[in-house]
Amino acid sequence: MTVRISFAELISLLDRIFRNGGCSGPVAAALAHNMAEAERDGATSHGIFRMAGYLSSLKSGWVDGRAEPRIEDVAPGFLRVDGANGFAVPALVAATEQFIAKARANGIALCAIRNSHHFSALWPDVEPFARKGFIAIEMVNSNAAVVPFGGHKKLYGTNPLGFAAPRRGGEPLVFDQASSAVALGEVLIAAREGHALEPGIGVDREGKPTTDPNAVLEGGALLPFGGYKGSSMAMMMEIMAAALAGGNFSFEYDFSTHPGAVTPRTAQTMILIDPSRGASYELADRIEVLIAEMHAAGQDRLPGDRRYANRRAAEVEGVPIPDAEMAALRALL
Repeated sequence: MTVRISFAELISLLDRIFRNGGCSGPVAAALAHNMAEAERDGATSHGIFRMAGYLSSLKSGWVDGRAEPRIEDVAPGFLRVDGANGFAVPALVAATEQFIAKARANGIALCAIRNSHHFSALWPDVEPFARKGFIAIEMVNSNAAVVPFGGHKKLYGTNPLGFAAPRRGGEPLVFDQASSAVALGEVLIAAREGHALEPGIGVDREGKPTTDPNAVLEGGALLPFGGYKGSSMAMMMEIMAAALAGGNFSFEYDFSTHPGAVTPRTAQTMILIDPSRGASYELADRIEVLIAEMHAAGQDRLPGDRRYANRRAAEVEGVPIPDAEMAALRALL
């Protein structure tokens, strides 16, 4: 059974929980909105499923829920942000106005955030920029969970890439994909629900292929998607996110001294491009030409379509949340 709750009510509920968990008002507001977006749009592996991890990391002292990010204007098109050991989402929120101004002025801008914890999906970060007419690209590294192609131990994080581009009269084109075969959250949900993984997703602690999510989580590892192709992308994320931002590589931090900590203290980089500054035509119109040919080629579903459909349904019917999960949330108030 499920209960349905409005998007606004869900944000309010989550905001109170984050405040109770030790977050400041601005941090709680940013995290609550982000988590509610994921739940509303059906990305449940990054929705309220993550609340326990957020609160556990806060309680352990591993992450600072009251951190105030420090924004460093280092070049006309370059912002660096020290997340002050806080969450990455509120750090990006704090830098957004200045980030957009730089992209408008220069046609392109980069924002690199270090000393931060990204524990959510990337599409809620990039989609708002596409709605303002930008192309947005985001790269994040995370905790070591992926064996490099040809390797024998965990080295990379799931290291996702987020991308968003504007459309003419339609929802932005948005994708958010891990460089691993699946996101780690999908493995966690499989373990919780007791179902097997598809072949080719992970290995056990001895490096043998397995479809058991618990074997992957208990000493095993994920595989990169597409073999060496996904492995190369994961490597690029380590360079573009961690190295460029001045943050930890996926293998460099250790939260063993903070029992209960689960959020990765790594880094992220986002690039904004203002198409109006570099083209003699409207990018959104050109994208429609591409989309028409995609449909003509037989591709009926575009990146983001499922999330948008879930969003429209939630606007009418409310966000569906299993009764047990809602009861667990209310118990945290």
